[in-house]
Amino acid sequence: MVTLLLILVMAGPAYALDLDAAKDNGWVGERYTGYLGVVKPEAGVKALVDEVNNKRVQVYKKLAAKNNISLQEVEKLAGKKVIEKTRPGNLIDLGNGWLKK
Repeated sequence: MVTLLLILVMAGPAYALDLDAAKDNGWVGERYTGYLGVVKPEAGVKALVDEVNNKRVQVYKKLAAKNNISLQEVEKLAGKKVIEKTRPGNLIDLGNGWLKK
């Protein structure tokens, strides 16, 4: 699990400022699936979400193979971690729609 935490921190540092701004503006949020979701389709948001999610899925696949578990198990664990790490006031989806943390 320590590896998973480290990987999640590294999942998108090149986009940290843009991603933080998108989260703070309520344009994107973290989902229970371990991936970002588009809340409001502002210009450039989908491309940012796609880029971060593409990086995350590659990392999740490597973790799954390394730990001999399914991708779905890694995604579920990652979903819990990204929700935990989400700042208060930002949006999360626990499986039943967007809400503020």
